[in-house]
Amino acid sequence: MSSLSLTLLIFGSMLALMALRVPIAVSMFAAGAIGYVTQTGWAPFASFLNTQAFARFAGYDLSVIPLFILMGHFATKGGISKSLFEFAAGVMGRFRGGLAMASLLACAAFGAISGSSVATAATITGVALPEMQRHGYSGRLATGTLAAGGTLGIQLPPSIVLVIYAILTEQNISKLFAAAIIPGIIAMCGYMIAVAIYVRVVPGQAPEVDADRPRLTWHSLLGVAPIVVIFLLVFGGIYGGFFTPTEGAAVGAASTFLTALLKGEMTLEKFKACFYGTAVSAAMIFLIFIGADLMNSALALTQVPNQLAAVVGSWGLSPLVVVVAILLFYVLLGAVMDELSMLLLTIPIFFPMVMALDFGMAKESVAIWFGIMVLMTVGFGLIAPPVGLNVYIVNGLAKNVPMGETYRGVMPFLISDVIRTLLFLFFPIIPLWLVGYIK
Repeated sequence: MSSLSLTLLIFGSMLALMALRVPIAVSMFAAGAIGYVTQTGWAPFASFLNTQAFARFAGYDLSVIPLFILMGHFATKGGISKSLFEFAAGVMGRFRGGLAMASLLACAAFGAISGSSVATAATITGVALPEMQRHGYSGRLATGTLAAGGTLGIQLPPSIVLVIYAILTEQNISKLFAAAIIPGIIAMCGYMIAVAIYVRVVPGQAPEVDADRPRLTWHSLLGVAPIVVIFLLVFGGIYGGFFTPTEGAAVGAASTFLTALLKGEMTLEKFKACFYGTAVSAAMIFLIFIGADLMNSALALTQVPNQLAAVVGSWGLSPLVVVVAILLFYVLLGAVMDELSMLLLTIPIFFPMVMALDFGMAKESVAIWFGIMVLMTVGFGLIAPPVGLNVYIVNGLAKNVPMGETYRGVMPFLISDVIRTLLFLFFPIIPLWLVGYIK
């Protein structure tokens, strides 16, 4: 069997299993096993399995993943989302479409603690959706805003997606977090502008005058003080050189737990649920790691990824054209696969290809910029039809809103995503500016 035929067999097996609703980690593992055994036989395959799991999970850097996930669970169960939304609504309520903008602001702030798109979308929806519906916002605008706002959970640090990208590409996590700050803020502002334009262009989506709008009070201001302290403690400590990102994750988890405890929101049942949820999420991610490692090893044995890189290099295409093609591929792949699986499967193939191109920048800058571009595209896939995981989550919580209405609601935000991605594609200095201050 030729290398190309074997590669097609590996990918075809994976997609067939996924179509049968086999879990993605198992699909990747099975497809990788088929490719590996076909090329090497059973004994080398067994030897690989014997060493790979320990080699992958023995690394200290991986501990940052469950720690940030635990931090997010403490934030979710600790009543922090309600305080964030009350403050954001008090600040933005005076504007037309203000509660939708407040939801985006709350999503950004909560995402800066949780690092998870799904957790951000689900948690803020539980608080913000009833308020928007009570104030006369359409189901289309409310659910579309919350689905898009959820993506801010991974576009701002501490993003689990960026952590995994850093591990896969052996890049500095602190620098990747720094590179994500300005793009994340621009994403939030772009979404707010999309809301402001949408409520003026499409009538009936939000009340023109909201006499019952929320007011900014000292209570709401004091409610967000602990969140500000946590953010400054974690990232101030990391960038101040007081501790590493992994230690920062531990400090963040502990301080978020204390905040929830002091607010009176953390019960023993919720405490156990946080650890259980962290264990489930971390196990899922680590299983995908193993499946992706096996599949990527099988693909490496075929030599097709190296041949593909050589072929692309021989075409003489502009480096930007190659990156655009990769990003478009991510958009298509996002229709059938979650963001973590996409990264684990494709980064080992695409990253060496990108690093071999000449962008006129230092290699580290290229690696960080490409990571931000991938992050932007992953966020796009979370709300784009025909799947859009965030759309399903938010729509599942909004029982009276048809799925089609939610998809219509995310369209203005997809336009904002496209504009923002093009901005960073042609002006890499925007995400890289803060990186220059990190030693």
